[in-house]
Amino acid sequence: MATIDTAIIIAYLIAMILVGLYASRKQNNVEDYFVASGKIGTLSIACLWMASWVGGAAIVGSASKAYEVGISASWYTIAMAIGCLLFGLFFAVRVKQLGNQHSLLTYPELMELRYDGRTRIVATITTVAAFIAYAAGQLAAAAAILHTLLGWDFGTALLIASAIIIVYTATGGFLAITYTDWVQFTLLFIGVVIVGIPVAISQGGTWAALNRELPETFFDPGGWGWGTILALIVSITLSFFTAMDSYTRTFAARNAATAKRGTLLAVILLIPLAIGASWLGMTSAMLFPGLEDSSDVLSNFVLSTFPVGLKGLVLVGILAALMSTADICILTASANLSKDVYQRYVNPDIGPNNLFRLSIGLSVVIGIVAAVMAWRMQDVIDILLVGFTVNSAALFLPSIAAVYFAKANKRAAFWSIALSLTTVVGWYLLGQTAAGAPYDFDPVWPGLAVSFSVFTVLNLTDKPAS
Repeated sequence: MATIDTAIIIAYLIAMILVGLYASRKQNNVEDYFVASGKIGTLSIACLWMASWVGGAAIVGSASKAYEVGISASWYTIAMAIGCLLFGLFFAVRVKQLGNQHSLLTYPELMELRYDGRTRIVATITTVAAFIAYAAGQLAAAAAILHTLLGWDFGTALLIASAIIIVYTATGGFLAITYTDWVQFTLLFIGVVIVGIPVAISQGGTWAALNRELPETFFDPGGWGWGTILALIVSITLSFFTAMDSYTRTFAARNAATAKRGTLLAVILLIPLAIGASWLGMTSAMLFPGLEDSSDVLSNFVLSTFPVGLKGLVLVGILAALMSTADICILTASANLSKDVYQRYVNPDIGPNNLFRLSIGLSVVIGIVAAVMAWRMQDVIDILLVGFTVNSAALFLPSIAAVYFAKANKRAAFWSIALSLTTVVGWYLLGQTAAGAPYDFDPVWPGLAVSFSVFTVLNLTDKPAS
């Protein structure tokens, strides 16, 4: 990179810390820290969805997978569009109304409202585990980008990226995330769609050239493997209804209409990003075959084809989106531990100031744990799929019932979550050590089967909770 491109990236990393420090001066309590006191507008809600769910890991991961399998990689972001659309149409308004009526800040609070305290516990455990995995995926992707851009080894890049994200998230909270997401999403959209696709075409990556130069399998929608694709779609789509940041983002909206409009606007913005990421990945497969590490595809493409100056801005956009997704994941898990564990079960009488300080400290701890997970796994998509599977399989049915059925069965909710979570984690761990059937099936399927069976049977055999 030219000096100006490197300077842009370094300046951005410093700016993130300054934003966190600035936002920290505007926070007085945990409501400010976790949901910005419920004052976020439509466009900001859309940017929060995009920068979180459709952040850098989705773009970097989709481009890398497109480099390997072609257009089939777009299923990753298509699944996100489906989940975001369904949540916006059927959940956003109702969740915001419940949040206002009961002053909710977290998803497990909603679960206790509809069920009981023990359901809140297992929902908290599931949510924390999933969001540590989500954060780890973003940190791994950010480290891969810095490794390519600045030549640092992966460990050093991961350490620096994690430290910066942890500092500005812990100090700035939800306000810092909101402030940065506008710029982050704008840079990402411009870089991948408005600039990236034309640059790819100018480098010979026309649709005709791609068809001529790449294997036929690259144009097979099922090239990733239909079993993997179906599990991916189910896990990601259902996760929109079970991931705590979906609820946090909705609680933070100015009103119910804002929550719905912002969510649906994010769906519209997502489609061109899915096309752009896949196009850049496939063009890279044509221009740079045989790369040792496919996680470097997007950054390699930008470094090799973009002009000086613009190169740095686009890479900052990709890096920014990665960091923006990691920060909301860290903040979400911190809210779970401080509100849903410590205040609820350990020290119900904790004062507002002490709870606020505890939340900041827990953000640091969660960030460190996520960084360790990123170091051990490193593969972005694999890490994210662990999180999606844990969340979606265990929590989907109880979440639907919590929002739409006021008298849902308490025992059914608790045991379906607990047993499904145990099944998913056990299946995944066994799959790491045992080859072949039945562990070649994705853990989402046995997890959903257990959840559906237990929830249905107990609802039929037990009287509904009064």
